Amino acid sequence: MAGTTDTPVVRRIRELVEPIASDLQLDLYDVEQRGGTMRVTLDTPPGSDGSVDLDQLALATRLISRELDHQDPIPGKYTLEVTSPGVERTLRTPEHFQREIGKTISVRLANVESDQRRVEGVLIAADDTTATLRVTDGNELDDRVIELASIDRARTVFEWGPQPKPGGKGTSKKKQHTAKQSAKPASKQSAKPASKQQASSKESS
Repeated sequence: MAGTTDTPVVRRIRELVEPIASDLQLDLYDVEQRGGTMRVTLDTPPGSDGSVDLDQLALATRLISRELDHQDPIPGKYTLEVTSPGVERTLRTPEHFQREIGKTISVRLANVESDQRRVEGVLIAADDTTATLRVTDGNELDDRVIELASIDRARTVFEWGPQPKPGGKGTSKKKQHTAKQSAKPASKQSAKPASKQQASSKESS
């Protein structure tokens, strides 16, 4: 995909975090380095009910921070952010597309001169290089194969279901748990739930 980077540092972080996520019965969904922030996204395994909760994120943050402090794979100062995907999750890798087959996704192509730069449809197939979307063209359905390398951005689309019964629990359109901390050292870190369903732990450098 356009804009997808997999640096040696990111690959090393994956190697260190994957066993931790597995021990917590979670999947390592993504690792991104954005400037001085290293973002680790954890998710429940495909097909699982529910999502990653605050306690899991807080524990994962402590374990990942301890491992990164021990291995020291990131040069200089950085901020570690451990989070879970939102309801509308970003699709950046072939694996992301493959695990979301059957869902509606929205794609923006990198070619700004494309006649149809934005495409939305049901993801019906995906492999290491392409994604196939079933889109509505008037009254007909059309299967469109898109090269992953031509995609600028892609995300799942949350579809509102039936209205909840009176007294029942509604569905939030966007819910994302986040745990943050500044790295080096981690000895003073803390993780405690904050407002808006976020777990946060910070320290001054």
